[in-house]
Amino acid sequence: MKHTVIIAEAGVNHNGSLENAFKLVDAAASAGVDYVKFQTFKSDKLVSKIAQKANYQVENTQDIDESQFQMLKKLELSEEDHAALIGYCKSKNVEFFSTAFDLGSLAYLSGIGIGMVKIPSGEITNLPYLRLAAKQFSKVILSTGMATIEEIEAALEVFLKAGIPKKNISILHCNTEYPTPMKDVNLLAMLHLKETFGISIGYSDHTLGIEVPIAAVALGATIIEKHFTLDRSMKGPDHQASLEPGELKQMVLAIRNIEMAISGTGIKEPSPSEMKNIVIARKSIHLLNSLAENDSIQDSDLEMLRPGDGISPMDVEKVIGRKLNKNLPAGTKLSLNDLL
Repeated sequence: MKHTVIIAEAGVNHNGSLENAFKLVDAAASAGVDYVKFQTFKSDKLVSKIAQKANYQVENTQDIDESQFQMLKKLELSEEDHAALIGYCKSKNVEFFSTAFDLGSLAYLSGIGIGMVKIPSGEITNLPYLRLAAKQFSKVILSTGMATIEEIEAALEVFLKAGIPKKNISILHCNTEYPTPMKDVNLLAMLHLKETFGISIGYSDHTLGIEVPIAAVALGATIIEKHFTLDRSMKGPDHQASLEPGELKQMVLAIRNIEMAISGTGIKEPSPSEMKNIVIARKSIHLLNSLAENDSIQDSDLEMLRPGDGISPMDVEKVIGRKLNKNLPAGTKLSLNDLL
């Protein structure tokens, strides 16, 4: 049966608190996800000190004067934090994962044994970043928010030229608006990526709710990434476009149910569970009128009634015109043994 890799994106929703980060790990593990993912960066290597925040970041932090640098500086995780989180994830039987947003952070994650890299949408046009990622990691997840097919192709080529096989690369359809309006999801673009590049596909979701990632799995996504938080009312850039713990658990359960629902042979045939219903739901040929021995059966003498363990109504033409070998009352379920 298909197993969709579910990445619970904690991101920066810890608000700079290791205690909150541990609670996010607890929630992810309880939900049954495969990975809980954080973000690894040094603010001075990620953004200039005068760069402004995105509109959604201003709205969600409720601080118009704060720069993007100031916001991110408060959300950095130290190396000690990383070590603590990796150990805590192991104790909770959930895989630690993180996205690096600068060259030094790429090298750091590789150095501590993270074997898979997640290329965030904002770095898909950063050639030095892509080249280093291709050298440092053997597996790649490429997020494609804001990207054109040509930009995706150019990024993908970096990894292929570095010798990373297609089987080790996944491409995630994504929209970077937080939250993404439903009209902008364009979920079928995920299938376009698969057709164009012949590579495993997935979906990184920033919509509200859980419907779209579930639909993505039904369409063939092999990876789902979804932001989650402890409480959507918390201040911070990503909380409002994130699931709360109970919703995350509902999403995981729904995805696992969808996996079972699409795991059949694809051939239309009765399932084992419904075989018992054939006798109950289908009908057999019954006598509408009482008939005597040697009477010839007419169409007007018959009716089709449940249960379906007698002569099938599909064989009614084989019954009409036959004679009875005994007297039978109205309501009798006919058997071939009743016919001459």
